[in-house]
Amino acid sequence: MSTIQTRAAVLHAMGAARPYADSRPLAVETVTLDAPGPGEVLVAIRAAGLCHSDLSVINGDRPRPMPMALGHEAAGVVEAVGPGVDDLQAGDHVVMVFMPSCGHCNPCAGGRPALCEPGAAANGKGELLTGGRRIRAEAGELHHHLGCSAFAERAVVSRRSLVKVPADLPFEHAALFGCAVLTGVGAVVNTAGVRAGQSAVVVGLGGVGLASVLGALASGASPVVAVDLSEDKLALARSLGPVLTVNAADADAVEQVRALTGGGADFVFEMAGSARALEAAWKMTRRGGTTVTAGLPPPEAVLAVNIVSLVAEERTLKGSYIGTCVPARDIPRYIALFREGRLPVDRLLTGTIGLDEINAAFDQLADGKAVRTVIRFPG
Repeated sequence: MSTIQTRAAVLHAMGAARPYADSRPLAVETVTLDAPGPGEVLVAIRAAGLCHSDLSVINGDRPRPMPMALGHEAAGVVEAVGPGVDDLQAGDHVVMVFMPSCGHCNPCAGGRPALCEPGAAANGKGELLTGGRRIRAEAGELHHHLGCSAFAERAVVSRRSLVKVPADLPFEHAALFGCAVLTGVGAVVNTAGVRAGQSAVVVGLGGVGLASVLGALASGASPVVAVDLSEDKLALARSLGPVLTVNAADADAVEQVRALTGGGADFVFEMAGSARALEAAWKMTRRGGTTVTAGLPPPEAVLAVNIVSLVAEERTLKGSYIGTCVPARDIPRYIALFREGRLPVDRLLTGTIGLDEINAAFDQLADGKAVRTVIRFPG
């Protein structure tokens, strides 16, 4: 096996006009993959979720090198392994992780693989952790999206971008564990360390935000308050368990949250990816409380914080990337909770589509009408 032909969704330029169903920023093309090299794996993708992190590349909020084969939240089956890969074999089911970890840099050695320095450098250049690119179109090489390029029938990735999962886990559910669940649940469990009885507020109810709601409920947080502009998403949050809701469009939304949490919440999670939402989250947090953000606004976005309040109220503002997770540890744990009925991540699934429907599906995501739409591939 020297090269592999596959279909993939390729973004040639950022900033296309809406609606995407008309401008079609993602071109579904036949591309060529190199066979997996040392430390690499060929994966047949079976399901891939559409995430705001993909949308932020399409609209230019998160600049990436172009052209790029997009997609980073996926599950599939191992088809072949390269030299040196001895812990996976053909037929294994795997989930992709969008931050590969080298295992030996300072953050990795300190138990924080989400901050892997070589992984971040490779992702920024649109390369694999193993170095270089393995995908090309007729016009030349394509960049990898976060080491995955998962909006494709097949992908070659670093072994360190994969976690093996049970073969009986449905692919459309398995895919969600690679981003939405890792990021959302991890922010609650790992970054914040929410304990039973502590209050938790989630601002922004996309896939990651609703996963945070699930994580807060599983942690025994009380009360749990969900905040969003969409009444449909607020209704979905209420259906997940004992969740109070506030519409972010209300002029007194901050005051409502503070009243529901007895003067402010112990933990407030900003998952909307906007400076305005983070400012509101900060105001919703109690004295001595913690504000956690996993949203990714445009690079120029800034937050003004009252330093006196930060000091005199012993407030904490924390960033959370991939939920401060150790994927090889946390994905199996979260899958176990899902199977016990304590983490119903399947409720986040809006629906499934084919690869050729991808542009219209991103319109739905941009309009706030979808939580997690998943591309389902044959097999």
